Amino acid sequence: MSPAVISKHTMSARVLLTGTAAALALATALAGGATAATARAWAQAAAAPAVVYVASSNSGTVTAIMVSTRKPVASINIGVHPDFIAITPNGETAYVADATGNTVTPINTATNTALPAIPIGGDPVAIAITPNGKTAFVANAGSDKVTPINTATNKAGRAIKVGSAPVGIAITPDGTTAYVTDTNANEVTPIDIATRTARPPIHVGPGPLAIAITPDGKTAYVANYNADAGNTVTPIDTATNTAGPAIPVGTGPFHIVMSPDGATAYVTNNGSGTVTPIDTATGTAGAPITVGAGAYDIAFTPDGATAYVTSFTTNTVTPIDVATGTPGPAIHVGPGPRSIAIAPGGRTAFVAASFGHAVTPITIATNRAGAGIRVGSGPVFLTVKP
Repeated sequence: MSPAVISKHTMSARVLLTGTAAALALATALAGGATAATARAWAQAAAAPAVVYVASSNSGTVTAIMVSTRKPVASINIGVHPDFIAITPNGETAYVADATGNTVTPINTATNTALPAIPIGGDPVAIAITPNGKTAFVANAGSDKVTPINTATNKAGRAIKVGSAPVGIAITPDGTTAYVTDTNANEVTPIDIATRTARPPIHVGPGPLAIAITPDGKTAYVANYNADAGNTVTPIDTATNTAGPAIPVGTGPFHIVMSPDGATAYVTNNGSGTVTPIDTATGTAGAPITVGAGAYDIAFTPDGATAYVTSFTTNTVTPIDVATGTPGPAIHVGPGPRSIAIAPGGRTAFVAASFGHAVTPITIATNRAGAGIRVGSGPVFLTVKP
């Protein structure tokens, strides 16, 4: 399974905006350090038609799907094996990581055309973009480095040395620090964004993969995947960069996502086919919620009422009532579902079925899957541009 998909949770790439998208985008941009003019531009972008971008690893393409019509509008050739996408806050550029080709390719979302690929080297597997949209940070799993890209010039800066096999990256809401999971070192490396220097690594559990940060920026949660000695989530106090006591979860914690209100961190346990909710106020795990075997990715509706979980082995998506922690009937989708994202307004979820050539749309109101949308071969990751 691709480490890029594992680490996508850096997951701030997923933008889930409601009908007040423009106002929310404006407030978020200003809070993240953008100028008033830039923030207004981001708000205007949030009001534009929403598009789903799908990375198909086998065919080397990215497909753009119009949310309103559920129809592809462009197929864009990208490198060798694209498997991760991050979109700038203003929605103007999508950055696509190609670990095999050792490049990151920008896509102009207004024209859906690829710009010149940026040589990165070292297996780029995950990307996180600063809240002000100025810099994309790329985790290079093969070279043990993180590479910054200037989004104004699309030029790569000096690579920053971190620990062994960085596969996950998340940035604090205030844009001051990037946290990188170093899988083989059992550490997380904080990076000072202003100086682009690595701070002392933080020891966590075995095999750290996914990482998510609370909306208030106070705590980072790290999923420690190692099935023999891990199966925990480590909280990190971002004020002191110290790790708290490990929180036991299910077998093979694979992905972690914060609820929209920040009250709960949801962890997909790939080995046990469950989801573990963690109360962020107390740092305690709740009872595991049974979903399908091979629990993989998770996405919330904008109102936080429902979480949707993909199960890779059973070819299903399970909706979870967040208030009660109760799973609903499984929704059958295409083979090998991995990535899931929910479109603005919360009406439709889109699921990448990696063993086929299609994305499955799910109508949220009825929890029914629609006809598959044809994309390239091996769709492994998708995200939404509002």
